[in-house]
Amino acid sequence: MEMLDHLVTGFSAALTLQNVLFCLLGCLLGTLIGVLPGIGPIPTIALLLPITFGMDPLTAMIMLAGIYYGAQYGGSTTSILVNMPGEASSVITCIDGHQMAKQGRAGPALATAALGSLFAGCVGTLFIAAFAPPLSAFAQKFNSPDYFSLMVLGLVMAVVLAHGSVIKAVAMVLIGILLGLVGTDVNTGLARYTLGISGLWDGIEFLPIVLGMFGIVEVIRNLEKPAGERITISTKFRDLWPTRKDFREAWPAAVRGTALGSILGILPGGGAVLASFASYTMEKRLAKDPSRFGKGAIEGVAGPESANNAAAQTSFIPLLTLGLPSNAVMALIMGGLVIHGMQPGAAMMTAKPDLFWALVASMFIGNVMLVVINLPMLGIWVRLLGAPYRFMYPTILMLCVVGVYATTAEPFQIVMMVIFAAFGYVLLKFGCEPVPLVLGFILGPLMEVNLRRSLQISRGDPTIFFDRPISATLLAIAAGMILLAVLPSFRRTREEAFKE
Repeated sequence: MEMLDHLVTGFSAALTLQNVLFCLLGCLLGTLIGVLPGIGPIPTIALLLPITFGMDPLTAMIMLAGIYYGAQYGGSTTSILVNMPGEASSVITCIDGHQMAKQGRAGPALATAALGSLFAGCVGTLFIAAFAPPLSAFAQKFNSPDYFSLMVLGLVMAVVLAHGSVIKAVAMVLIGILLGLVGTDVNTGLARYTLGISGLWDGIEFLPIVLGMFGIVEVIRNLEKPAGERITISTKFRDLWPTRKDFREAWPAAVRGTALGSILGILPGGGAVLASFASYTMEKRLAKDPSRFGKGAIEGVAGPESANNAAAQTSFIPLLTLGLPSNAVMALIMGGLVIHGMQPGAAMMTAKPDLFWALVASMFIGNVMLVVINLPMLGIWVRLLGAPYRFMYPTILMLCVVGVYATTAEPFQIVMMVIFAAFGYVLLKFGCEPVPLVLGFILGPLMEVNLRRSLQISRGDPTIFFDRPISATLLAIAAGMILLAVLPSFRRTREEAFKE
């Protein structure tokens, strides 16, 4: 009953005209960037962060959240219609979704993706409403050693679940932590790692890093690709609604994908991408006839699409309850909360419960909006795919420059953005994933604060991290994950999974 009371309070705050309009705007933008390959939620949210400065904090968070889970919806549209995933989490939908479209069954495939996403999004939001309060209450028992150990565990899991080489992921985390330590030492007041540059005395700003390494690098990466042919495809589907047989085959896969995605979304690292691939693998292994997969099996659409949307919702849980971003998008949203003077975590649920529950309520509203707006707008999204990328990238570059300059009014930050863009491009060529770097940059300063505070409490005795049961448990799990990562059998399985 208490949860229902909180949700009623949340809906009363979320259903104001302003919040509903910005929720709709976020869903539309999210669907658009999901449809258009090469943009993605990370650079889009990074671009829009400066715009939120003058907005109400709740309205800003509702819009940014709508962009994230809206992108999961939009990615399935082009995966099914033109075999072109707009989002990484929709790559697996191409396999059977596009085959269904080639067989003249694009309508049932799109409807299955939309309905599965709606179900998964609502269940994932219920997960947040049900598990966030007890997790938040548990987090209030955390002290500095526990927070330090929690962040160590988060970074370890981000490394283990990151794509590609573990060694490269570790290097990215360490570089991110070092970048986060640049600036003036809070305890001593001395400048460190600034190379004598006055612009670094206050540390490296968040926006130049994310806009350089994600926004500009994405532009360069897409410009390197050969220009594709203009897409011409009919979007007049006579038989849009799935048949009874389709429903019978799809709903168990949607339920399993939702359950799997709800759990995997909480883990740092892969989130929606990992959930969609895991769901497809599970459906293929559970099927009576696995040979149907890759030839238009509707379970291959229902499972992954439900999984990635459920994971997109539940990835908010560690951020809102523990203050731990589980992926790069959550790190950006965390940055948005900090910009508005709020520290995500247990304190947020006690100090700003109205904001938390209104954000949860807005997710229900947004998921319903996405189904309503997605199917009727298929023609518009497909026509947008035909626009040459050379018409879009100047606007993206201009927004990157304006966004960085508007936050600080310092030309030096634009130079920093260009430097990080060059660095990000080098990382791209060497096959290094920048997401662990961003998580290290966000968590590095927080880890340092909690490490120092813990050692001050214990008078320099490091056993404080093992004396407290919560901290010791978290460090034991982190050590177990490291041991698992170095085992040859796990390493081979991990590499094969990411390759597939």
